[in-house]
Amino acid sequence: MDAAWLMWSGLFSILGMAIFTYGRRKNVAAPTLIGVALMVYPYFVSNTYLMVGVGVFLIGGLFVGSRLEGS
Repeated sequence: MDAAWLMWSGLFSILGMAIFTYGRRKNVAAPTLIGVALMVYPYFVSNTYLMVGVGVFLIGGLFVGSRLEGS
């Protein structure tokens, strides 16, 4: 286990918990599911670069989805 992997997995898990909590309180499915995905996927990805890429993709998808939903 690499120190960078541990740092990034902790960061994405904390962000996932915050996004999950927001989605549950607002009763919106997309942030809730993306929050769960952010908390769980680091357990299955051992490559640090791939983990950062997937995390950025999920967070970017959340922001793009919220922009399209608001339009």
